[in-house]
Amino acid sequence: MATMVTASAASSLAFAATGARAGRFPARVPAAGLAPRRRAPLVRAQANKGPEKPAASPGLWDALAFSGPAPDRINGRLAMVGFVSALAVEASRGGGLLSQAGSGSGLAWFVATAAVLSVASLVPVLKGESAEARSGGVMSADAELWNGRFAMLGLVALAVTEYITGAPFVNV
Repeated sequence: MATMVTASAASSLAFAATGARAGRFPARVPAAGLAPRRRAPLVRAQANKGPEKPAASPGLWDALAFSGPAPDRINGRLAMVGFVSALAVEASRGGGLLSQAGSGSGLAWFVATAAVLSVASLVPVLKGESAEARSGGVMSADAELWNGRFAMLGLVALAVTEYITGAPFVNV
């Protein structure tokens, strides 16, 4: 475009100079006469490519990869359930988190809960849905990730507190 404007302006100047020498034009050409002509806008039609295809759903190993959509979300959901469960058991029975883990009495419940929540979290991801698409308002996907991360830290804090003090966090 810039080369076309430059070429157009140069040809206008050459024409004006030629006309001035021949005595047909005045020696001074007004600046408005040297301005390049306006061209009509060029509109090109694009070929219709058809309907957009939805994004391909990730495979199982892509979803479970370190930077994939599933690990942080699944671990966060399990940590939220685990933190609330650990506090509830401490409050109802008086045993701390380490004693709960050491007794093995709730191991079957832990494994069943982890399996159900993991499968329930993986199915939408494998179908190609994202948590960000379903989030809105206060219940956003980022809030869920941060709540899960804080629940992971809370579980660690419960275990460290019980280890250091020798007593459960919730003293009944």
